[in-house]
Amino acid sequence: MSNQPGSATAAEPDQPVQGAPAGADEPGDAAGPASPVGPEPAAGGTTPARAPGAVVLALLAVAWLAAMLWSTRAVITSAEAGVTAISLSAFALPGVISAALVAGAAVALAATNLLARRGVERVTLRFAVAVGTGVLVGLAAAVAINLTYFDNATTNVIAGTTAAAAIIGGAVAGAGNARVAGAIIAAALGALVFVVAFSRARDPLFDLFGAGDTQESMVGAAKWVSRSESLLAGLLAGLLAFGYLTWARRRAERRDQASPAPRWPGYLLAGAGPGLLLLLAEIIIRVGGRSLLDLAGALSEADAVAQTSLGTSRIDNGIWVLFVGALTALIAFGRTLGPTPGDDATETAADDEAAGAAADR
Repeated sequence: MSNQPGSATAAEPDQPVQGAPAGADEPGDAAGPASPVGPEPAAGGTTPARAPGAVVLALLAVAWLAAMLWSTRAVITSAEAGVTAISLSAFALPGVISAALVAGAAVALAATNLLARRGVERVTLRFAVAVGTGVLVGLAAAVAINLTYFDNATTNVIAGTTAAAAIIGGAVAGAGNARVAGAIIAAALGALVFVVAFSRARDPLFDLFGAGDTQESMVGAAKWVSRSESLLAGLLAGLLAFGYLTWARRRAERRDQASPAPRWPGYLLAGAGPGLLLLLAEIIIRVGGRSLLDLAGALSEADAVAQTSLGTSRIDNGIWVLFVGALTALIAFGRTLGPTPGDDATETAADDEAAGAAADR
């Protein structure tokens, strides 16, 4: 029993509980001094999270941007100067802007990975480095455009909008979780490549969806082709985002078992990220490239209708990729989940209780 206050033995400690190691109730024994904030984290727990394969993603994204710039230049320079070049520039602008947005984000992610390797945890410094890297990518792309394209107002619009997209991409990469950002970049890059490759299957799909000689059948077939492209791109983006995050989680667990695994909101954001980037690219196009789009739409009534239709189609595509990608990544993550140990224990206890009740009967 406890010593009563005022007794002769009040200053003496109680006897230790039988079976407990001597001194177990004393702070600061062999287990070390007691910490007011609980046990110390593992040695690897304080290391900032890194996105695996960031350098590879950066190289692929820069190569894709270079390919988009080269193909756009080839199309514009092959056309006659004047209205044709303006129209083709407006048609090619979305592909260049999307590529610049992803390239700026990918290179910025690789730069912030270097900070994480050095143990730098300051969020402000990480964001500043990411934005600065995006500025460098944007300036490099703008200089390349001005040196290789025709020197006119159209070229300046493309160069300025491309630089802005790269800077915004760098800011996006530096503002969030590195692994989720890596998943978004990988999925967005895969979706962009898929859309270009899908263009080779457009003509057979037009015939498949019943495109005929009438304008109504052509519009209906075009709508189904566009929806099929968006659906498949969103499905691919969701699978790539899930695969990247799963790979990143396994690599982190091999290095540190205590490394926190991304939860379902991370998978949801990673799957929706490519669609969000496409919608962000559309905003950049409509703000930075407004003068070029207006100039192309003023060439003729057909060009005006085409620019309006293409803008609406790009928005629809971004929304489809956003929702389909998010749903795909979330479903794929959900299929990996199993019952928690607490659920197993509760179920076992319920079974034991039921068996005991049956035995009593």
